[in-house]
Amino acid sequence: MLEEIKNKVYQANMELHRRNLVIFTWGNVSERINENLIAIKPSGVKYEEMKPDDIVIVDMEGNVFEGKYRPSSDTYTHLELYKANSNIKGVCHTHSNYATSFAQAGMPIVALGTTHADYFYGNIPCTRDLTEYEVKNDYEKNTGKVITEEFQNRDYAATPGVLVKSHGVFTWGKSAEDAVHNAVVIEELAKMNFQTMMINPNVSLLKNYVKDKHYFRKHGKDAYYGQVEQILNIFEQCQL
Repeated sequence: MLEEIKNKVYQANMELHRRNLVIFTWGNVSERINENLIAIKPSGVKYEEMKPDDIVIVDMEGNVFEGKYRPSSDTYTHLELYKANSNIKGVCHTHSNYATSFAQAGMPIVALGTTHADYFYGNIPCTRDLTEYEVKNDYEKNTGKVITEEFQNRDYAATPGVLVKSHGVFTWGKSAEDAVHNAVVIEELAKMNFQTMMINPNVSLLKNYVKDKHYFRKHGKDAYYGQVEQILNIFEQCQL
């Protein structure tokens, strides 16, 4: 079982590389194995050199259960997300170009078009700055906590991603692969927003009735986008 999970998480990490969302050793992906264990990318290992067996298994306190390497330095951020919502099965972190530019600017990725509404119900938020104390003490854990703070009154399933102020992107989903999928989408949405705002700085937000139509035709019990199997899978995602 662990070998299968390691291979899944390895493939999800490599998909980030194939999609040009990461360079060098930037970014990481994990997947929940059970209530006690997750599998995550090793710290500082180049994508070109990484193998499935290099994936590290850690418990929910960050202790290595199996693996020859140290886990990602962002492990404790992943763990905070898993602890915050038991339905989150995969977490992804990138410093992708356009989305990270929004994070550095401290700006949310607002809903301007139907492509956004097909995946995210409303704005993709940007967290507050971490305090000096939070950075100096348990930085990675506090990064997770600032995300969960932002989502106290948000739906993790309807908005499966966030920008961490001055840092980068975290996404999640029903698997490692799904979390990566959401990271790819966020980068494209950020790119579209940037280009749209360059063309028209006074662009209006997407109308609520259009947002609702596009989101709910793809998500939830009355969804009709795609084939039956796809609709069932999307409905399961909505239960996060």
